[in-house]
Amino acid sequence: MAADLSQIVKAYDVRGVVPDQWDETLAELFGAAFVRVTDADAIAVGHDMRPSSPGLSRAFARGAAALGADVTEIGLCSTDQLYYASGALNLPGAMFTASHNPAQYNGIKLCRAGAAPVGQDTGLAEIRALVEKWSTTGAPAPAASPGTLTSRDTLQDYAAHLLSLVDLSALRPLKVVVDAGNGMGGHTVPTVFESLPLTLVPMYFELDGTFPNHEANPLDPKNIVDLQARVLAEGADLGLAFDGDADRCFVVDERGRGVSPSAITALVAARELARNGGRGTVIHNLITSWSVPEVVREHGGTPVRTRVGHSFIKAEMAASGAIFGGEHSAHYYFKDFWNADTGMLAALHVLAALGGQEGPLSALVSSYDRYAGSGEINSTVTDQAASTAAVSAFYADRDDVTLDHLDGLTVTAADWWFNLRASNTEPLLRLNVEARDEPTMRQIRDQTLTLLHP
Repeated sequence: MAADLSQIVKAYDVRGVVPDQWDETLAELFGAAFVRVTDADAIAVGHDMRPSSPGLSRAFARGAAALGADVTEIGLCSTDQLYYASGALNLPGAMFTASHNPAQYNGIKLCRAGAAPVGQDTGLAEIRALVEKWSTTGAPAPAASPGTLTSRDTLQDYAAHLLSLVDLSALRPLKVVVDAGNGMGGHTVPTVFESLPLTLVPMYFELDGTFPNHEANPLDPKNIVDLQARVLAEGADLGLAFDGDADRCFVVDERGRGVSPSAITALVAARELARNGGRGTVIHNLITSWSVPEVVREHGGTPVRTRVGHSFIKAEMAASGAIFGGEHSAHYYFKDFWNADTGMLAALHVLAALGGQEGPLSALVSSYDRYAGSGEINSTVTDQAASTAAVSAFYADRDDVTLDHLDGLTVTAADWWFNLRASNTEPLLRLNVEARDEPTMRQIRDQTLTLLHP
């Protein structure tokens, strides 16, 4: 009976419960299918700290080698470390991780050589079809000359590359608390930070894919409570929190308050524009703050607005030659990192900006955090399309607003905007509101929620 992969092959990756939804037998077929679809004669494979990751990763490597590809196994790594290997070695890559999902989950993030993304429209649908077929007919015939499996540690080279992209020569001594959430930040942070004048206060650096302390998702406020308290207790200059596969980074200031990822996007955009002579395109998704395109223009750059999601950001990065891109989900993309996302490089920019002047982080980011935002509010609805249409109809005849449908519904007025987007996986609508002041933001937020729940 053919495997049903409809529940685990998502828009941009593979993700599901092990062994209930997939296992090493299927991982081996995914390895073979990846080589067949990409026509690769060599690939790189890495994995996170989840208990099932080494076995799944090795099975994938066996399947790839059976079809003739030489496999470079980079072992334990963060997702952006796998992207580094794909870019620096010019190899297609596979990263075994389920990011911040619970311990029983695992997945695969795939890319072509140079860290170019693989999604449903760029090879993932074909990979799924082959795996489903071979799960019935048996694995494809092996190549006449099977590939080799070789181990290679890329951590030092990854760290050196990141450090070469940020001028840290003026960095003053700083105390930084880092919460790795028992994820891969505990593997990468010590090596990246070891040459810097930092007093590092580590939290939950032990690699443990069962996440014994808290979920490794720093965008959920409950998961940064420990970090916020520790920053205050230590009198630290800032705190950093990484997600499970350490490709996202969230920042806490010296007062223990979270810094909006939009403010970090604006700060890094200003620095990247300065590094490029005050010229360049910067990508931002449509739920980032108004401050992002404003700061980009103020520093000589051209802002480009996109849909939410890394595939749209990376496609626009490549099409426009953009130097940087940021999302409100704390994903940060860099031209000099093969257009891929790396939270670690964004963290180094924050350290360089803070350590290059004498003021506290709260003062530094205040010029980039200009408006009142609601954060993302999820509403459960019975009919996403009907609920969205009801909100759209409420504003349709008003002369003081504009409506657009680039990604869900965005309504924009002189003093506020909101975006309402449907979840792809749950019966939810996601609302983000921003206004020039807090009372206006609350009024628009509450009015929109009332329309969703009459």
